[in-house]
Amino acid sequence: MSAPAQDAPVLTAHRAGLVGCRSCGRAWPEAETTCRRCGSALVPPDRRCLNAVWAWLAAGFIFYIPANLFPMLKTSTFGGLRGNSESTILGGVVELMHYGNYGIAAVIFAASVMVPVGKFVAIAWLALVAGRPATVRAAHKRLALYEVVEFIGRWSMIDVFVVAILSALVQLGFVASIHPGPAAVSFALSVAFTMLSAQSFDPRLIWRGLPLRSRKDHE
Repeated sequence: MSAPAQDAPVLTAHRAGLVGCRSCGRAWPEAETTCRRCGSALVPPDRRCLNAVWAWLAAGFIFYIPANLFPMLKTSTFGGLRGNSESTILGGVVELMHYGNYGIAAVIFAASVMVPVGKFVAIAWLALVAGRPATVRAAHKRLALYEVVEFIGRWSMIDVFVVAILSALVQLGFVASIHPGPAAVSFALSVAFTMLSAQSFDPRLIWRGLPLRSRKDHE
């Protein structure tokens, strides 16, 4: 049996007069206002939700800038007599590589630089193409990208977790102490706003651009 053509007409829940629940995924008639499975409010897909996506994304990007410019850690040795040191995210990665900790440096660089930047680009691209014409294969790729963004969001706080653990463990009074820098707060806020941006995106908009008719119908 041959596979359906990529430009074949696709019957989505919206075109069938149904509305899907964003919480549990159950589809109900458009007349329903509340999901009888989980009790969530049923809201049809609306491109106006993209305003919240862009707003949260912009807020996350604004806080990501000072997160990279200001120090993430402040270290004091012998009450400052042996000097105080401050390290940014990239500075910490370079220092870890200098001491031969390439694995840890790679994890910090991926979690603090590659993942946040990748999320900014991915969410912005999804918001731009939401509702635009697409083949079934392209729609599945967009949905897979959205699911990846949702999945990696929980791992974006590794840098903040490291700072919190070090600040709690290395408190030796006059001998040595580690305190979080202003970048830790900025980075945490950036991650939180980016997660809110991803959650504000309605993945049902991905399927709004699928073809209503095949190309033969237009000829």
